[in-house]
Amino acid sequence: MTSPPPVGRPAYRDMTVAGWLDAVAAPEPAPGGGGAAAFTAALGAALVAMAARFAPASYGRARDIAARADALRERALTLAEEDATAYRAVLEAYRLPKDTEGRRDRILKALTRACEVPLEIAEVAAEVAALGADIGEHGNPNLLGDAATGVHLAVAAARSAAELVRINARLGDLGTGPGDRARELLRAAESAAGRLG
Repeated sequence: MTSPPPVGRPAYRDMTVAGWLDAVAAPEPAPGGGGAAAFTAALGAALVAMAARFAPASYGRARDIAARADALRERALTLAEEDATAYRAVLEAYRLPKDTEGRRDRILKALTRACEVPLEIAEVAAEVAALGADIGEHGNPNLLGDAATGVHLAVAAARSAAELVRINARLGDLGTGPGDRARELLRAAESAAGRLG
């Protein structure tokens, strides 16, 4: 379940584009890289959904691809909020006095969550890239540029999210598992992009 946004701030999904960009540029810890990656994945998903809706009727998967891309867009927007919540928890844990009982456990728990969210952003992005490649290959050729842009945005989101996973896993000494999985998802997204030539 997603935590509500801080008092006085609208949910990211309810901001104008200009308002969102102002929030990213503000001297605040969030939204940051994770939120930007999530929004990039959401934008890629929106383009894939649009391109799918222009696919010829003969491509039977187009409607399902559009619906799935819509669902991934919604999930990505939610993940932007979840990333901000996770990052704030990391900062709060580190700000505890060093002699606070359970401080290290709280830091590790927060960093674990700070790996989980961008890892899910990478999962969303990899799926968006695969759907976009399908539409690029089988959809309306007049929309190839839109599908391809959606794919490349998804790759960028996966790459950014994978880097965040790597950083947070290293900070928490969480082993190589999260980073390995993130790189696997990035490779999948890049492979999908490669299908478009």
